[in-house]
Amino acid sequence: MREAREKKSRKWVRPRYVPKRKVCFFCQNKTEVIDYKEAEKLRRYISDRGKITPRRKSGTCAKHQRLLAMAIKRARHLALLPHAPSHIRETEGAGLSG
Repeated sequence: MREAREKKSRKWVRPRYVPKRKVCFFCQNKTEVIDYKEAEKLRRYISDRGKITPRRKSGTCAKHQRLLAMAIKRARHLALLPHAPSHIRETEGAGLSG
């Protein structure tokens, strides 16, 4: 009796959700160098809190994630991108696309 119930319940189990694999934007466009001076491109990879988005969220490959992080840090150093969320709030998101 118990085995019959288990078989019946397995029949109606929903298949597991498998998300579509994200493709690296930079690999797709065959980008060799990620330039820190292109702040508009880099803003896509910064959260509303001013943090660098992780690979699993942005979809970049490991190689380009490392280059991206370095470019964002250089742009922050030259004040092309915001460092802290307080700066974003004061300027009403002027450092980010929105």
